Amino acid sequence: MVPRGFGSVDRRSVGERVVVPVSNFPNSTTRKPPAKIADGLRVYAIGDVHGRSDLLQPLLAQVESDMSAHVIPHSIIVFLGDYLDRGPSSRQVIEQLAVQNERSEVVFLKGNHEHYLFEFLKNPPFLKVWLQFGGLDTLRSYGIVPSNYSDAREQELLAMSLRLALHENGHYNFLSSLRSSFTCGDFFFVHAGVRPGIPLDQQSEKDLLTIRNEFLLSKSDFGKIVVHGHTPVPRPEIHSNRINIDTGAYATGQLSCLVLEQDEIRFI
Repeated sequence: MVPRGFGSVDRRSVGERVVVPVSNFPNSTTRKPPAKIADGLRVYAIGDVHGRSDLLQPLLAQVESDMSAHVIPHSIIVFLGDYLDRGPSSRQVIEQLAVQNERSEVVFLKGNHEHYLFEFLKNPPFLKVWLQFGGLDTLRSYGIVPSNYSDAREQELLAMSLRLALHENGHYNFLSSLRSSFTCGDFFFVHAGVRPGIPLDQQSEKDLLTIRNEFLLSKSDFGKIVVHGHTPVPRPEIHSNRINIDTGAYATGQLSCLVLEQDEIRFI
């Protein structure tokens, strides 16, 4: 099934090996060569996980099954960030990602929620802000249960406890090494998006992690097609200048994976 109107992908098409030429993206005002990645390469891009290890595990199994069923010389899995918060199993998600890193070539991008965690470690009073975005779920997944969120001394102890737990589990170095963006062929992978009018190699990390309306409403040619998450949508959205694959996994139970190969795309 071809995605309905090319604006969003009908969930019934997810999992089918049906390809959509990138040159057929909507809203194109000029005819230009289709966006593509190198021959012999396939990219699997996975949206915001948000502590849903129960969704990540079967999706990764599907990805590995797809790799086996459709053999290609080189495959890369790109995660778009926001592994933490909101869902119940942030620690388990990081464990799964670490295991996957040993099994295949993987690129891990940083999301704003990973930034929130490090902001809390540096500045414990930030806890009040982090809790508004699901930080309590992450703390609980590491066996840390706050009793008084507003007490300054407890905030410091919680930050120390989390730092220790991250080091003990080998997660601190993993989370510290996340990238802000990744480029492959005619595609630019990032958590939130980019600021229009700014070259991709000059984007601020703040925009890469948090931008919304200025990016989402823009019809500009960003130089590459931006593959992003951050802003939940009911189903993956395909636009002439961007692809959004954040389908709100923590709330909807739908974790999406975009597959890019040559000048075609599909979803599993």
